[in-house]
Amino acid sequence: MSDWQALLRQAVDASSRAAVGRELGISRTSVSLLLVDKYPAETDLMAARIIERYARLDCPHTGQTVTPTHCRKFTGQVPSSSPVALRQWRACRVCPHNPETKENAS
Repeated sequence: MSDWQALLRQAVDASSRAAVGRELGISRTSVSLLLVDKYPAETDLMAARIIERYARLDCPHTGQTVTPTHCRKFTGQVPSSSPVALRQWRACRVCPHNPETKENAS
C-alpha cells in the first residue's frame, strides 16, 4: 500500500467513504476503487489530491504540524521583507520535508 493509499485508508477509517469522497470532490465509488487499487485511470492526480488534503508534517523549525502546501510556500524566492520569513526560508532549505530536497535526492 502506498503512502497516499494509507492516508486515504486512515481518512475513511475516521469517517466514511462517502464523507472522504465529498472532501476530495470525488465519488464514494472512486474512493473504494482507489483503496483496492482498481481505479481505472492514472492515480497521480488523485494521489496528489489525497496527500494535499490529509498529509501532515511536523515542521522542525516551528514545531507546528503543517501541510505540504505550507512547505512549498518556502521553497521559492528568498523573502526580503521579513526577518522571520527569511529564517523560515533558511530552515526550509535544509529540511527533510522540502519537496526540492526530495526531488534532488532521487
